[in-house]
Amino acid sequence: MSGPASQRGQRGAAAAGDVELSLYEVQRKIYPRAVTGLFAGWRWALVWFTQILFYGLPWLSWGDRPAVLFDLESRRFFLFSLVLYPQDFIYLTGLLVISALSLFLFTAVAGRLWCGFACPQTVYTEIFMWVERVIEGDRNARMKLDRSPMSANKLARKATKHLLWVLIALWTGITFVGYFTPIKELLGAILTLSTGPWQTFWVLFYGFATWGNAGFMREQVCKYMCPYARFQGVMFDHDTLTITYDARRGEPRGSRSKKADPAALGLGDCIDCTLCVQVCPTGIDIRNGLQYECIGCAACIDACDQVMDKMNYPRGLIRYTTENALAQDLPRKDMLKRVARPRVLIYTAVLLAATLALFAHLALRSPVKVDVIPDRALGREVEEGMIENTYRLQLMNSSEDSLRLVVGVDGIESIHVEGPAVFEVAPAAVRLVPITVRTLPGHGAGGSNPIRFRLQAEHDESISASARSTFFVPRR
Repeated sequence: MSGPASQRGQRGAAAAGDVELSLYEVQRKIYPRAVTGLFAGWRWALVWFTQILFYGLPWLSWGDRPAVLFDLESRRFFLFSLVLYPQDFIYLTGLLVISALSLFLFTAVAGRLWCGFACPQTVYTEIFMWVERVIEGDRNARMKLDRSPMSANKLARKATKHLLWVLIALWTGITFVGYFTPIKELLGAILTLSTGPWQTFWVLFYGFATWGNAGFMREQVCKYMCPYARFQGVMFDHDTLTITYDARRGEPRGSRSKKADPAALGLGDCIDCTLCVQVCPTGIDIRNGLQYECIGCAACIDACDQVMDKMNYPRGLIRYTTENALAQDLPRKDMLKRVARPRVLIYTAVLLAATLALFAHLALRSPVKVDVIPDRALGREVEEGMIENTYRLQLMNSSEDSLRLVVGVDGIESIHVEGPAVFEVAPAAVRLVPITVRTLPGHGAGGSNPIRFRLQAEHDESISASARSTFFVPRR
């Protein structure tokens, strides 16, 4: 049989044998199990350290102002005794360069240490999971609760958990905004419901982001949203310390009694308890090799070491090691020697140089700055044929003391400041002053002439600054 009828029959037969495949896999919820141990202790130590720092800094005072405040309205940034202005953007650039170099160095040495121990996503997820365990129980209890039908007990537990999550998230949002608005003023405004629109927006936005990322998205942020997970591999090499399962020692895996001899059973040290999978916050099986989802938290190491202790096997079936050390059976001493390889030494040298340069520049910077704004009017001839230009000088005092600043100018013969030339600038303040500059007729070429304004403290010659400008002489 041929023709359209046969073609329809063939298509029908093909359709009957087709298997429908879904291109989208529903996200499986992960229930990480609680774990204790060396690395869990380090992780919680960093949780405490980072959060005491984050929540505490806005409350510290430095004189009559907050010790740390990014005052966007007045365009001043206070860092203890340091006062920075938008013109000091170079310091932010230097800080970003140092942060990037530090990330490269740590990653080259020991993989994703930042992700596993100090990243805000990891830190807040750890806090939110702790609240969840306190309210709903550990892994099995949470799974059982989620599978059970809605009841008064389930509703009460879920509501309590989310209430605590929201309170933590809101306080985090308030603290974040407290770096840009004095936090005592911010709390007063919140209590009286008089916060500004931007303050309200950022408190709610940052709080919502914290609640959503740490409470719901969790590992999805690390796996799908964070770019670091995607390009970390280019910073690894064969001597990078990573969390690794020793397959030669652990395979073939299988359950057995504590008294059994694994060699007699033809088994490795892995008893296939899957605890390493159960404690993983991203839900991977480290026994399948290094995966981009691994954030390097080392929870699987703590879990496996506890199992090895119970079985009276040596620790280290899952451990921090390198690809070369595992392949060549290198002792720990030789493995650590390879840490000081050219790549790491170069990163370290560049990082130290950038750090020293930044802090040296900060230490040597002058506490005063001057910006020159020429008047729109061109130079004009005044009495006795003198040529006059006017300017506005922005005098910036980044010190904590009031300063009397003397303004001078040079660059053309006989050029001088006409009128007041001494101005007092309050501590950590900016003052805009008008300046009139004159020169005798015949001095300076027609058109624009380069000049330089100089600023100096009246009683301290070491405090000075300068800025270039131009002086216009009318052409005849």
